[in-house]
Amino acid sequence: MKEAGVRQTGNPRPVFPGSVTKEVMDEMRTTRRFFALFLAVYMTSFFCGCQKAPQEPATQRQTRTAILTPEASGQVVYGNDLSTIDASNTSEGYLYVSYHGDAAKAKVQITIPDQTVYTYTLQPGSGEVLPLTGGPGSYTIHVLENAFDNMYALAFSQELEVPQVDELRPYLYPNQFSWFTQDSDVTALGMEISQEAYSDVDYVERVYSYVTRNIAYDLVLAQDPPVSYLPSPDATLASGKGICLDYASLMTALLRSQGIPTKLVVGYSGQQYHAWISVYLEEEGWVDNTIYFDGSSWILMDPTLRANNKSSDVRRYLGDGSNYQVRYQY
Repeated sequence: MKEAGVRQTGNPRPVFPGSVTKEVMDEMRTTRRFFALFLAVYMTSFFCGCQKAPQEPATQRQTRTAILTPEASGQVVYGNDLSTIDASNTSEGYLYVSYHGDAAKAKVQITIPDQTVYTYTLQPGSGEVLPLTGGPGSYTIHVLENAFDNMYALAFSQELEVPQVDELRPYLYPNQFSWFTQDSDVTALGMEISQEAYSDVDYVERVYSYVTRNIAYDLVLAQDPPVSYLPSPDATLASGKGICLDYASLMTALLRSQGIPTKLVVGYSGQQYHAWISVYLEEEGWVDNTIYFDGSSWILMDPTLRANNKSSDVRRYLGDGSNYQVRYQY
């Protein structure tokens, strides 16, 4: 008997329970082959996409070609025959102090609002750019000239009220502890490194990598550094070696010259007098006591320690930063 609506032609092939006709088998094989091909194409595309090396951002960091240059503009000046203090740019975070006397050595002491006393060396006949790192408030400046042996006499003193100091500007200008100019080798190097960077964070990483890979620790100088030793970023680049203050000064110059506020910090690492840096990033604020980025977070690190000891003991020592005690910030 024919089923309604079903046309039968020829002799139908019997179908036994559990068996499949040849036509159905062929159709299933075709379907499987098609699905296998589709799956292979899909999975290949998926895994290739997952394993593809990350692409560098399309944008490039804007390299700065001009640095902030301090000046003695002469608008606000204090002094006498022995010394001059140009306070025209206190809102920018610096003073310009010079000594004109006959003594072979001179110093200046700056007492900041929290009563911390900073002591700087003055070269007779020349001026020095000295930072105001204490923010707004009352400052006391003493210019001292050498009398005999290690004894100094007061050459000039000035009380200075500073109503406003930009939080970041003192850490963008060159100063005595990290000196550079538009024509300095370190300024040119900063521009060169920046050309390869895609962001400020990327630039910081590249600078950190450059300094820790290319500057060797000077064991001889570290044994007996000169009294009132001052670092020179260009000299460190030329020699390829230095002590902790040189590492910090060089990194400070490279970062400041490209518009990244940087503190050169001096204090104690454990029981050892030491220098390191802190950096200001718009995304993070001040990244204190550190300059190492592991790709996802900032890790406490200083360039001298990183350059000379790459073992896991470094991170254990650094810990949460409690081994670092800040005394001065330049």
